[in-house]
Amino acid sequence: MKRIVLFVVTNLAVVLVLGIMARLLGVDRFLTANGLNYTSLLFFAAIIGFGGAIISLLISKPMAKWSAGVQIIDQPRNADEAWIVDTVRKFADKAGIGMPEVGIFEGEPNAFATGAFKNNALVAVSTGLLQGMTREEVEAVIGHEVAHIANGDMVTMTLIQGVMNTFVVFLSRVVGYLVDSWLSRGEQRSGPGIGYWVTTIVLDILLGFVAALIVAWFSRQREFRADRGAAELMGRRQPMINALARLGGMVPGDLPKGLQSMGIHSGLGKMFSSHPPIEERIAALQNAAK
Repeated sequence: MKRIVLFVVTNLAVVLVLGIMARLLGVDRFLTANGLNYTSLLFFAAIIGFGGAIISLLISKPMAKWSAGVQIIDQPRNADEAWIVDTVRKFADKAGIGMPEVGIFEGEPNAFATGAFKNNALVAVSTGLLQGMTREEVEAVIGHEVAHIANGDMVTMTLIQGVMNTFVVFLSRVVGYLVDSWLSRGEQRSGPGIGYWVTTIVLDILLGFVAALIVAWFSRQREFRADRGAAELMGRRQPMINALARLGGMVPGDLPKGLQSMGIHSGLGKMFSSHPPIEERIAALQNAAK
């Protein structure tokens, strides 16, 4: 339940925080002072909607290093670190992307990839993953993360989140304006009233939940695609199937909320989960092999 709440809160935060800033700066009041200008509102909504998503993407890599405590492998200190770097390099070359930074972080089994650009990304694996899986299974997980980068999943999710945020901001303010106009019919005033403010706040929250459902659905689809990508990078599906089966018997470690959509999940959640259940991922790979 904690992951579901954090996932929804992350999606709502962009709209609510930037919306409050816009109100404090008087942008909302400017748009509604003399009637609603839909073109201006849509432009305003796009700036608000995409602003937070793009900023989050641009700072994703340094934030990941800091929040997860990732130790970058500049020079491998042992055979295991050398193997991890060589594996990432092998898959990056095969996928046609630049060599990502490679790192290790302390914790229970997990891994993630992040970064704003395909040729300047980060792949990190946990100590728990390295200790709890065979090399072939770890290799499959690394292939999965490299596939995320090659598929451009970080940018795709940013665009989807930006579109959802834009519609939340736009629709909540249009409805808020209509409700306020109905409540204040015949009354002369220079700006929006309480009906507008209450309606936009309520709809920001309600529509934010709907947007979170849509973003989560897209996120689950990219996981299936990254699983197939790992199988293609390795040349066979069984290692990825084995890795997923192994993960199904583990308890993935918690990542900071900004990284959760890029890490390993146990399938908890369903509608709000950013990852499909392990059983569905295994079945999808097995069916693709037929």
